Amino acid sequence: MDKKILLVAAILGVTAIILGAFGAHGLKKVLSVEQLATFEVGVRYQMYHALFLLFIGTFTFLGEKERSIIFYLTIIGVLFFSGSIYFLATNTITNLKTKFLGPITPIGGLFLVSAWGYLFYAVLSKKH
Repeated sequence: MDKKILLVAAILGVTAIILGAFGAHGLKKVLSVEQLATFEVGVRYQMYHALFLLFIGTFTFLGEKERSIIFYLTIIGVLFFSGSIYFLATNTITNLKTKFLGPITPIGGLFLVSAWGYLFYAVLSKKH
């Protein structure tokens, strides 16, 4: 599981860098300032959680089950939160009907908060 967590962290990190560069350079002329700022929020949270997973994957204080729960909460959260933001921010150039994604963003945020909350709970409940 640790290898899987670290590999996913690396994928999230590299794609966050690519998407950040794409947003800053490729989308600068086709999106509004507000849309670019929204896109950047998705990139930022994706990178934060790539780093979070790097930490979780190397943090030996947690058991396998605890790391697994945090991993899946984080993955779902990033996909829902950042993924929906990417589509919502670029819907004027993709012409995709993304309005239905609006409620997905806070659900993703809830998964991310849950991952951090579960980390807090797991550490707090350790006896040593």
